[in-house]
Amino acid sequence: MKFTRFGPKGAEKPGLIDAKGRLRDLSDHLDDMSGDVLTRLSEFNRLDIETLPLITEEVRLGPCVGGTGKFICIGLNFADHAEESGMDLPKEPVIFAKYTSAICGPNDPILIPRGAEKVDWEVELGLVIGKPAKYVTEDKALEHLAGYCLVNDVSERGFQLERAGQWSKGKSSDNFGPVGPWLATPDEIKDPEALAMWCDVNGERMQDGSTATMIFKPAFLISYLSQFFTLHPGDIISTGTPAGVGMGKSPQQYLKDGDVVELGIEGLGAQRQVCVADV
Repeated sequence: MKFTRFGPKGAEKPGLIDAKGRLRDLSDHLDDMSGDVLTRLSEFNRLDIETLPLITEEVRLGPCVGGTGKFICIGLNFADHAEESGMDLPKEPVIFAKYTSAICGPNDPILIPRGAEKVDWEVELGLVIGKPAKYVTEDKALEHLAGYCLVNDVSERGFQLERAGQWSKGKSSDNFGPVGPWLATPDEIKDPEALAMWCDVNGERMQDGSTATMIFKPAFLISYLSQFFTLHPGDIISTGTPAGVGMGKSPQQYLKDGDVVELGIEGLGAQRQVCVADV
């Protein structure tokens, strides 16, 4: 199934995408796509989807999961991206936090922060935790997964790499974390390690890759992270990006006010963001 959330920011309702790609309202059956709801998504297989209210008007899509406590990103997880970044391949996953205040809907604008000159794009596969995970083994890790989603790990490279401290301040500005349009349950994705992924800027293809080239795979990442802290329902793990980011171009290319970013992953839909100066 494909679950989503729709409506004004902060007042999103739960919904799902039916077999014809139409949005239907789930709010008579649950309050939100968050918390313990994510541990029992299989229960909704019993619903008669055709009886759910159909949303025919144009509505804003929100982040496809609510109540996220941790937004964990994996850096340099594609060999070609590590190469274009001029960095060595990691021996263990590179972990950094993207603060949850960055989370926004899949088509909300990218806000270019004051003083930012190097805002970049990164199409990524997101893993949404559905069941608490602590010290889980790799062979059991995917049992703790609610599903997969599309993430744009928007980054400000100057803040990230040229200012003292950790990467998080270059990753966590408002609206630097578009998530969605939907959460696809694992049965919807036949092979998460072989998904085409792409990103266009102003209609020009910048990234054209596949999850097949990930260094550390989803099951390993869930198991690995669970050795250090408990993963809770609604936590998001963003698993890294392939080559083609603006920082890797020659000359480098960054986003500016008015630019349009479009990205997608096979089976997980697409996003579209217009860049707006955050004044």
